[in-house]
Amino acid sequence: MASTETTSATAAKDGGDLAGLEAGLDALDTVQTGRTPFRRTLTQKVLPPVVAVALVLAVWQVLVWAEVAPDYKLPSPSDVWGEVRQSWLQGTLLDYIWTSVSRGLMGFLLALAIGTPLGLLVARVRFVRAAIGPILSGLQSLPSVAWVPPAVIWLGLNDSMMYAVILLGAVPSIANGLVSGVDQVPPLFLRAGRTLGATGLKGTWHIVMPAALPGYLAGLKQGWAFSWRSLMAAEIIATSPDLGIGLGQLLEQGRTNSSMSQVFLAIFLILIVGIAIDLLIFSPLERWVLRSRGLLARS
Repeated sequence: MASTETTSATAAKDGGDLAGLEAGLDALDTVQTGRTPFRRTLTQKVLPPVVAVALVLAVWQVLVWAEVAPDYKLPSPSDVWGEVRQSWLQGTLLDYIWTSVSRGLMGFLLALAIGTPLGLLVARVRFVRAAIGPILSGLQSLPSVAWVPPAVIWLGLNDSMMYAVILLGAVPSIANGLVSGVDQVPPLFLRAGRTLGATGLKGTWHIVMPAALPGYLAGLKQGWAFSWRSLMAAEIIATSPDLGIGLGQLLEQGRTNSSMSQVFLAIFLILIVGIAIDLLIFSPLERWVLRSRGLLARS
C-alpha cells in the first residue's frame, strides 16, 4: 500500500513538473499582443532623443558663450533658428527639402529596380559573379563624388546627371547586399523548395528572396545612404539655376556667402531628412522582418 502511494505521489509530482515545463515553454512562445502603454513609449522612445538634442543645444550654446570661435565661424542656435524662420516665411524651406528628397527617392527607386535583378544574377550565376562581382565591390568602395565631373561632362547640368551619380553610388550597395543575403540562405531551404517544385523564378520568389531578406534589407539601407550622400555631393559641386536649389546647393550657397548660419541650416536639414527616411521607411521594414522571424515581440 505504501509503495502504491509513493508511486502515485511520484507520478503526480512528475506530472506537475511536466505541466510546469509546458507552461514555461508556452510563456516563452507567447508574444505580447497588447498595445504598448503611452508612458512606456514616451520614456523609452521619445524622451531619450529629446534629451540628447537638448544636451547638444546646451553644449553648443555654452561654446558660443565661451567664445571659443568668432561669431562668423560658430553661430548661436538662435541665429540658425532665425535662418529657419526666415526661410519658412519666404516659403523656400520646404522647396529646399522637396527638391532634394524627390531626387533622392526617385534615384533610389531606379537603383532598386536595377540593383535587385543584378544582385540576383550575380548571386545565382557563377560566371556572372566571377566577371562582375569584383567590379561591384570596387564601385562600392569608390567615393560617389568622383562620378560628378564625368557625369557633368557626359550629361550636362541637369537632373539626369544627378540620377546617374545616385545610381553609380547606390546600385553596387543594393546588389552586394542581396548577394550577401543569398549566400546566407541555408542549402536545406533550396533543396526543400526544389522538392516542392519551386524552381527557377518561382524558387527565387518563394524561397530565395524571403530567406535573403535580412541581407537584402541591409543592402537597401546602405543603398539609401549612398544615394543620399551621392546626391548631396552632386548638388554641392554641380550648381545651376536650371537645377533649382536643393539642400546641397543651399550648403554651397552658405559657403559662398560666408554665412555659417545658412551652412548649419543645410547640414541640419540634410541630417534630419536622413533620420526621417530611416525612421519612416527602413525601421518599420526591419521590425517587420524581425517580427516575422520571431525575433521581436509584437507591441
